[in-house]
Amino acid sequence: MRQHGIRAQQREQTRQALLRESRRLFSGSGYGAVGLAEIVQAAGVTKGALYHHFTGKADLFRAVLEEMQQEVGRRVAVASDAHDDPWTQLTAGCQEFLTATTDPDIQRVMLVDGPAVLGWSQWRAMDEAASARHLADALSSLIDARIIAPQPVAPLVHLLSGAMNEAALWLASSSDPEDLDHTKAALTQLLQALRAG
Repeated sequence: MRQHGIRAQQREQTRQALLRESRRLFSGSGYGAVGLAEIVQAAGVTKGALYHHFTGKADLFRAVLEEMQQEVGRRVAVASDAHDDPWTQLTAGCQEFLTATTDPDIQRVMLVDGPAVLGWSQWRAMDEAASARHLADALSSLIDARIIAPQPVAPLVHLLSGAMNEAALWLASSSDPEDLDHTKAALTQLLQALRAG
């Protein structure tokens, strides 16, 4: 029984090493510039060990992307949960999403390589699973509380999500440090327009 536990622990350490080194390499060089040989060498494992955990480079990239999306989701949740007022929770969460995605590593993997490597529909499905559900819940609560006028939630979620993803991509290519603050201010005004009465 103890031997089985040690093996399971070693397998998990191998998986974590592959994820950690892949993230570093994908973030630094981009998906296209990184080969499997480089990944396994950096992680200190064999190709066989990689294939034990992942079906290949794209599957490994997907796991790295998923990990990053969860990380951004946690940051958004922490920013949102720091407030009691539902409106402030929404705005703080949206603002934190923009801040989190200004990290060059997150931009490259989540926003640039993600759709290119996985394809638009698979990337959108992952993005929706990672963040759209939370945004939908927040908006539904605000509609139920009559803070936002009653309306279908799905179009609103896709409009806001699309706007924030596009803003994050634009910020990735921006060289003006004030652009993040300007974008956050514009987002605040955009959200404010949703408020009822």
